[in-house]
Amino acid sequence: MRLYLLALNPTDSVTLGFLPAAARLGLTVTVLTDCPQQHRSAYAGLEFAPEVLDCAVHDFREVIGLISRHAAPDAVFSNSDHLQTQTALAAEYFGLAAKDWRAALRTKNKGQLRRHLTAAGLDTVWSAELAPGQDPADLDPPYPCVVKPREGVASEDVALVADAGELLRRCAEIRGRRTAAALVVEEFLPGRLYTLETLGDGAVRHVLGGYRTTVSAPPHFIEEVLEFVPAHPAPVVAQVLAQLDALGVGLGACHTEFVVQPDGRARLIEVNYRAIGDHCDLLLEQLLEIPYFELVLRAHLGERLPADLGLRADRRARIEAVCAGRAGTLTAAPGPVEQDRAGVRLGYRPTRALGERHAHYRTNRDYLGLVWAVGPDQDAADRAVAGFLAANHWEIAP
Repeated sequence: MRLYLLALNPTDSVTLGFLPAAARLGLTVTVLTDCPQQHRSAYAGLEFAPEVLDCAVHDFREVIGLISRHAAPDAVFSNSDHLQTQTALAAEYFGLAAKDWRAALRTKNKGQLRRHLTAAGLDTVWSAELAPGQDPADLDPPYPCVVKPREGVASEDVALVADAGELLRRCAEIRGRRTAAALVVEEFLPGRLYTLETLGDGAVRHVLGGYRTTVSAPPHFIEEVLEFVPAHPAPVVAQVLAQLDALGVGLGACHTEFVVQPDGRARLIEVNYRAIGDHCDLLLEQLLEIPYFELVLRAHLGERLPADLGLRADRRARIEAVCAGRAGTLTAAPGPVEQDRAGVRLGYRPTRALGERHAHYRTNRDYLGLVWAVGPDQDAADRAVAGFLAANHWEIAP
């Protein structure tokens, strides 16, 4: 059976998660990407290294054409935020298990997401789009508000603004980096940030738990710490699922970010119609003791998921990012670590190589590495991470 996997840049989710899972399922994998050399380098030496083909993956017509010329597909899949609509259209064209392309578009396009939830009567958030070149002074948003790219990801170029002057400055900064991007300006939703991780086969949806997220101080929204929550309060989960239903989310993995306000109201921040990243998906598989990546792929192969996944719920976890506080060259940092001590599993994965020079992005591209721990309780996981951070150091030279 052949799996076509659409991708942009290589990610740990694919390299460490989906490709090994595909190998265990006996799938032949063809990666379609617009940066083939990066993928060939990332998979060099791996026993499950896939075939990699150059493809204009942003264009569903090119994807369909290449697959038609190459070999018959049994599944077309992507874990990229930017490629869900194209993947859905290609899978549907070949009569395969497919996400509703309209749901993929609604969840990716932040302006469309707000309009759809308002029309469904589930939540109304003040929101407006700014076309490239449109003057932000045309808008009259409630302050504080948030400005972000309409199809953005990973908190890149997302900022909290306090007044009209700051809105003008932030929009100019973002447009200096993204000249052709449409922006969204929307009401700021206060409250503690959480995630809900779900997995469905198009008929049955499983709730896998989620994370409690700590973000950086305003005006940016860098995810710094995530703590695993096996089960959010039932009324909160019900509200989030009702909004996912309205959006049409059903097949495969979905990573939803939301805040809970003091009155218990759950309000969506964004919906990422794919697996959670930054190693949290790999951590989820360890925590729940399920073949998470295999289950996602099985759903895209058209298989029904088990009625009971047998989720383990007696452990807790913490994952913390080590962030660069300035631009410069990384001159000192620990290497990869995996260890088990006193019932706690600890891991560390560098995300930036020694000797690399980077700007200060104020996004998760500032991550130098990720450290995580899985233990019998939250205190044990927190202590393990704190101990690792205290015992190691990271240096950035100007």
